[in-house]
Amino acid sequence: MDLKNQYIEPDNSYHQPSHDHLSGTMVLVVTLTIISVVLTSVLAAVYYTKKNGTETDPSSAAMISNYVAVSTATPTPVPPLADYQNPILYPATASVSIDPSAVIDDSVNPSMRGITQNVIVGSQIITDYSRANPINLGDPLYYTQIPGVLTYRGNNFRNTASFGYLAPNDGAVDTLTQCWEYTNGHSLLSSDMTFEWTGYRLTGQPLIVRWPSDMISHMNIYPSAAAKPNLTEVIYASLDGYIYFMDLDDGTMTRDPIYVGASVKGTASLDPRGYPLLYVGQGDDNNEYTFGMYIFSLIDGSLLYSYEGLDDGAYRMNWGAFDSSPIIDGETDTLIWPCENGIIYSFQLNTQYNAVAGTVSVNPMCTGYKYIFNDTQGRFLGVESSAAVYGNYCYFMDNNCNLVCLDLNTFQMVWVFRTGDDSDLSPVVQEENGIPYIYIGTEVDNQSSGQYNGAAYTYKINGLTGEEVWQTSQSCYTYNGETSATDQSGGCVGNPIIGMGNISNLVIFSYSMTDGLTSGNRLVAYNRDTGTEVWHYDMNIYTYSSPVACYTEDGNAYIIIADSFGQIHLVNGSTGERITYIQVSSEAGMGVSFEASPAVFGNMLVIGTTQGEVFGIRID
Repeated sequence: MDLKNQYIEPDNSYHQPSHDHLSGTMVLVVTLTIISVVLTSVLAAVYYTKKNGTETDPSSAAMISNYVAVSTATPTPVPPLADYQNPILYPATASVSIDPSAVIDDSVNPSMRGITQNVIVGSQIITDYSRANPINLGDPLYYTQIPGVLTYRGNNFRNTASFGYLAPNDGAVDTLTQCWEYTNGHSLLSSDMTFEWTGYRLTGQPLIVRWPSDMISHMNIYPSAAAKPNLTEVIYASLDGYIYFMDLDDGTMTRDPIYVGASVKGTASLDPRGYPLLYVGQGDDNNEYTFGMYIFSLIDGSLLYSYEGLDDGAYRMNWGAFDSSPIIDGETDTLIWPCENGIIYSFQLNTQYNAVAGTVSVNPMCTGYKYIFNDTQGRFLGVESSAAVYGNYCYFMDNNCNLVCLDLNTFQMVWVFRTGDDSDLSPVVQEENGIPYIYIGTEVDNQSSGQYNGAAYTYKINGLTGEEVWQTSQSCYTYNGETSATDQSGGCVGNPIIGMGNISNLVIFSYSMTDGLTSGNRLVAYNRDTGTEVWHYDMNIYTYSSPVACYTEDGNAYIIIADSFGQIHLVNGSTGERITYIQVSSEAGMGVSFEASPAVFGNMLVIGTTQGEVFGIRID
């Protein structure tokens, strides 16, 4: 079926079970009959015992009693919340149980598309690969062992970019205040030498971390910052080739920047074990030495390791960008990082960290996985989206409209779902009734040429089988130019929100350019079960920035979204009504534009601009 020229409404007919009007009566009759038989048997046994003048044996009484009693299982106690865990995610609810015998329909079976898969270790192709230390990433509550937002959208499910609760002064959340601004004047020439990279673009999310004091004592943090109780540090990798460090409270620098010498377009990651390691991916080939990924020590800012993405065996061997934000499995000391060259990399880090001496090192061993279908050219198989991981299943979008489920322990593709258009979103995972579901949306990109109006598709997919649960769409504008440099894509560009608290029944997507080219944006909240719209919020200005959900301790949800004109909107998560907004401006009096995604820690939101400013916005 050709989806590209259709505006899709959800078909939820299968959610309406049929009812037989006699079925209730039949169930009642059967139930009463069973009860009658059981009671008659018990009374007969008692009568027979008394009639024969015998004393009831305690064990017999127990047997009779046990026959009619219903035992109640003792509930497993919920572990208390650790001080480093995100209370928004508490308590853990995901069982993360994968049924390997789940039936994969032919429509999403990779073998039906003639898949070829290779696992490469060094220069050797490995057959029948089996991971020595199996990966099994569980509920996202347990992803981190240090407080903060440590990767794009927070964890292995990619389901939150906020840490901690909002604490409103008077019980109401209704105010946004511009508290601080950090500005730098750096830029970096692009690889085609036609423009200068500045600031932060998608995904461009800051990292926020609260370091323990014993670790701070070993770091190259300025003494004034190190002496501050509960120092919470913002770490922001920029397109100008630097990584910046600032105090969450006031935006002052906490240490010297790290010079990467290459543009970073995506979001970096911190080691979730609390180790002083920073993982950074290059977005443009504008470093004369390396085009790939880097691991830095946050003890002294030194480069510990780099890997060149220009692999000879890659299908896109001329483009080694690591735009995605990696996932680290601390239990197995493994780094998972998809690359735009079409290879999914797994690094056995061999980390050595001595907290007492304040030393850290890595000695990575690289394994690569690549795939191709009979109906696909290799140049389309790069990965820009950040992978989500559920157990040993890894979910990601490639540049050829494929949503992929990959078994990380065997490096065998489980299923592949073709979306109706291109997408760079990171799949979001939510376990519901023991089954993982994937939420994903698409851009309007490949449906025509020039300027046109098309459908941005939105899906809920069964994460075990690849089966489509529901699909819907919104109408968006786009422009496909003669080169990718002139494209202006509408549709789903920012990542969706999986609702929690009082919006736990919702999933919220952002659609860009709903009113025209570079005009309009719509937030839409859908019922997670049916895909039907619950509310929408329309904005005059488009945005590529991802919305973020924040919560008070009593579960009230608030949605924050920034637009390309420098406005930040605060929206009621239950109703979609705007509470307030703020027009952000720089100290220089210049207008600003947001394309990067924000992160929130407590009451403070941090977001960067395309020009290079970083703002701290307080939510009250």
